[in-house]
Amino acid sequence: MRILIEGGRVIDPANNVDDVLDVLIEDGRIAALGAQRTARGAPPPDRVLDARGKIVCPGFVDLHVHLREPGREDVETIATGTRAAARGGFTSICAMPNTSPVNDNQSVTEFVLDRARKEGAVNVFPVGAITKGQKGEELAEIGELVGAGCVAISDDGMPVMNAEIMRRALEYASMFGIPVIQHAEDMHMTGKGSMHEGLVSTELGIRGIPAASEAIIVARDILLAELTGSHYHVAHVSTAEAIHLIREAKAKGLHVTCEVTPHHFAITDEAVRSFSTNTKMSPPLRSTRHVEAVKAALKDGTIDAIATDHAPHTIQEKEVEFDYAANGIIGLETAFGLGMTVLVEEEVLTLNELIARLTCDPARIFNLSKGTLSVGADADVTIVDPTREWVVDVRKFASKSRNSPFDGWKLRGEVLATIAGGKVVWQLEG
Repeated sequence: MRILIEGGRVIDPANNVDDVLDVLIEDGRIAALGAQRTARGAPPPDRVLDARGKIVCPGFVDLHVHLREPGREDVETIATGTRAAARGGFTSICAMPNTSPVNDNQSVTEFVLDRARKEGAVNVFPVGAITKGQKGEELAEIGELVGAGCVAISDDGMPVMNAEIMRRALEYASMFGIPVIQHAEDMHMTGKGSMHEGLVSTELGIRGIPAASEAIIVARDILLAELTGSHYHVAHVSTAEAIHLIREAKAKGLHVTCEVTPHHFAITDEAVRSFSTNTKMSPPLRSTRHVEAVKAALKDGTIDAIATDHAPHTIQEKEVEFDYAANGIIGLETAFGLGMTVLVEEEVLTLNELIARLTCDPARIFNLSKGTLSVGADADVTIVDPTREWVVDVRKFASKSRNSPFDGWKLRGEVLATIAGGKVVWQLEG
């Protein structure tokens, strides 16, 4: 199968490419960049995609997705979750282990990979659990997980509170060259909090979660990363204090990386005044001071990547009192639009920098051979219109779930087509 993407502005930050070029895909790989219609002796393409006036870039890479399968197929499946990823321009996603059963062993990892091969629209890279059952008490069989195909380990959703276990996890992970991902939250400080602790929580009478609960765990873990020389990755960083610690660790040359979600740079805790449970998440939406710190860290490179933390839930799990609602929102289908509308329009990032944070930067963190349009690379390609305006309508989403605080928002920047492994897996109609 030969696909010609014709006349688009090709932006490939991994190779410092920014030029109007054709992209030729052949047998699932990037075959050539440059003028193809006039190439002598070249057979005609099987399919032509007109990308004139559009951006052609590597397929987006998401380090943090909850697919819910096995165990919660009522909320999301590998099939629906990967279709949502394709609609959002993502061609590679990392599946978190908090499934049922937890992905803490070879059999669950193999199940995820097998289902992804049979039903997935995009590439799925499993993340294994740090501890058995994500209970924080005993290390999972890390070598077995890596051997089965896991690209990282995490107890995401449940921080590893025991420092000794976290140390050993870092040591074992370093033997296999994979990162340890931490959901940084001191559960003793969080208690029964439901939102960011501050003025808004006080006025609403909702129990708060202090910013220090994140920074305390990050500080401890950075010390452990320095002790072990291992790769430590902070999931969904959200506070100025944690960012300051990460920036200092990077300056010291430690192997510390982090990601941020679109909702943590797009909205503040003021959104909770609506009492919509779609504004409840973990970590919680923070105050303006922290959001500005996030934007500054994206700008100076302290934050390495943008990841969605796509967390689908049923209506029943969300349509309850705020304190009892499940944490999390879906994010795959709005990530690019939010990045364009908030970051690029506000000149926090350039278009090229936004694409880097969504492609080669996350791929580098997890050692994935993705995020590039190099000749010979897998043909994972996303075509976007950075100026096209659209209105978020969760009823049209590919995800099974609808829990998004961005429903009804007008965004600038839309995904037009997604190609994974040389196959068009999403194309906007009209």
